[in-house]
Amino acid sequence: MDYTTAPEAAIKWGISERRVQKLCEDNRIPVIERISHICLIPKDAERPADGQRNESFRGKE
Repeated sequence: MDYTTAPEAAIKWGISERRVQKLCEDNRIPVIERISHICLIPKDAERPADGQRNESFRGKE
């Protein structure tokens, strides 16, 4: 199985590396293995829905 790291997933999903790390910590991303503080994420993993966003304000500037 191919895997990716948090920095690579952050670029792919358009979010911060810290956000990816937090999603790993909260078990919201399927993680193959954790080595120290590094999460190995399956390359085909989808970005989980982000509960932090308030979609009602989208498009209003």
